[in-house]
Amino acid sequence: MDRNVNIIEDFDRKKIVVIRDIYFRGKRKINWNDVEDYLKQYIGDFFEVIETGDVIYLGTDLPDEFAGSKDTSRLRGALAKAKANAKANASQGLPELIQIGTKKRFKENLQKKHSINAKFGWYRYDSRFALPVFNPNGEVERYNVFHVELLVRHDRNGKLYLYDVVNIKKETSTPPGCRE
Repeated sequence: MDRNVNIIEDFDRKKIVVIRDIYFRGKRKINWNDVEDYLKQYIGDFFEVIETGDVIYLGTDLPDEFAGSKDTSRLRGALAKAKANAKANASQGLPELIQIGTKKRFKENLQKKHSINAKFGWYRYDSRFALPVFNPNGEVERYNVFHVELLVRHDRNGKLYLYDVVNIKKETSTPPGCRE
């Protein structure tokens, strides 16, 4: 799939990944199998976080975790539909979301099931993205801006791997303008 994604700055000079197309739509629910299939194209890729210089890899566990995690399952139901759509479509901007990651923080691994794949703990980075809202004529009316946390595991091989995108929150106000 072609990607129509850009990094821009709002008036506060905070970076936002603008995802201009909506690939994943669902009247009732998102088809997470399609999202998982889309994410498989990234396996083996890696991207550098501009702020820290960290290199984050996209491993074989990403598609399944992204589409089937506890965080994703909380996005089921009518009230969570917008967040589910946002998470599914955020998959298109993963490289850029990683690049603009900020506020790196560490948490020790406390779960036995991750004793190997997160042997050296977990990191979280904040990131932001925007999705278009279309009017009935199919024209972009505005963009909704979302804050997310990138959940990154520190593997026993010493590499960092994106594990999931969690805690999606729509920002209360959309920036009045942005610079590209």
